[in-house]
Amino acid sequence: MVTTIFIAGAIGYLLGAIPFGFLVARSRGVNIFEVGSKSPGATNVRRVLGPGPGKIVFVLDVLKGVVAAALPWLVLIVQRMGAVGESQVVASDPTPWGLAGLIGALLGHSFSCFTQFRGGKGVATAAGGLLVLMPWAALIAIAVWGLTFLTTRYVSLASMLAAGSLPVSVWLLGRAGSIQVMAGVIAVFVVIRHRDNCRRLLNGTENRFVKKPPEGGAQL
Repeated sequence: MVTTIFIAGAIGYLLGAIPFGFLVARSRGVNIFEVGSKSPGATNVRRVLGPGPGKIVFVLDVLKGVVAAALPWLVLIVQRMGAVGESQVVASDPTPWGLAGLIGALLGHSFSCFTQFRGGKGVATAAGGLLVLMPWAALIAIAVWGLTFLTTRYVSLASMLAAGSLPVSVWLLGRAGSIQVMAGVIAVFVVIRHRDNCRRLLNGTENRFVKKPPEGGAQL
């Protein structure tokens, strides 16, 4: 089982390490590591290149988490259809492998081996995987994110509060101990990845997310 979890984590890492933000920006002639916040995440891509590329990166980053977390279930389905041997799947509940895949994807997204171990903050990728592994807690976190963003316009604050809601929601929903632990680990990871944003929030220098106005118009 340890070997299988390691393999799931390794596959998750490689999926997460695909630098979609960098690739989309590079296709537009931009090195995303040199502009804006220098992050390859969807928020920075949107700020620099506009909503179209930003949405593309967001969807692709979410899908990385979905695939990394759901892959063990797909393997189990294939096994039950008789396409692979019983020895290749050692349990009927692949949740631990899904958790390993998601953790791997988060590490890959944040420390991609394809971009000299630079990467984004992992929020979109985490959201995708959590929708597979703990959908109710993920939906609560999305609601927290949306409410915080709409009232403050701070993407970073919304992301951190959404992450912080995860372990609370999982505990209140009575999920298994392993799920609770992983929810806590993911929450801490997301907050740590936002440590620079925390400093700027405390200093009052964090940028709010605003729509670019039409030429000659005022910002919203």
